[in-house]
Amino acid sequence: MQCGWPLLGPLQWIRYVNKQVTVKAGKDEQHRGWLLTVDPVSASLVLVNFREEGVGASVQVVMGHAVEEVAVLQEADEETTQRLQTSFLPPRTRKLDPEELRRRKGGVRRWLEKNRVPVEEEGDELRVAGVLTITAPYRPEDCCSSNQIILDRIQKLIQSLIQTVPEHLNTNQS
Repeated sequence: MQCGWPLLGPLQWIRYVNKQVTVKAGKDEQHRGWLLTVDPVSASLVLVNFREEGVGASVQVVMGHAVEEVAVLQEADEETTQRLQTSFLPPRTRKLDPEELRRRKGGVRRWLEKNRVPVEEEGDELRVAGVLTITAPYRPEDCCSSNQIILDRIQKLIQSLIQTVPEHLNTNQS
């Protein structure tokens, strides 16, 4: 059991991650779940409870300033730890062969050029106007830029390509 939660700090909080805990917050509040993470600024806890059907989970945030006590109920087994680590990651796309990636990169490049966007190939990446990078598999979410306006416009262009030619960037989920 631990009190003074916000004062403990990250080195102590990490000991509770991937463990099933009960959290006492306020006079009559008690929360239970698997501790996924702790916000380092607010000391807020993110608790996950998996649904019995095996699909999906509920997430609850307990504000750090309200935490009075945290007690470990049990350690996570390997399967639970894996579920916690992968539950909130984007679904994986199937592995694409080099020919498919080359075709996609070429298709996105031609589409951008058709829309008068300056684009260059740099190895496996496409570089747009020197300020945006598109990596494989060349979908809107594969764009990276610190310029939010350009990022938004290029993502919309690629999305319009997908809507125009749906088979162009479809990926089967595995």
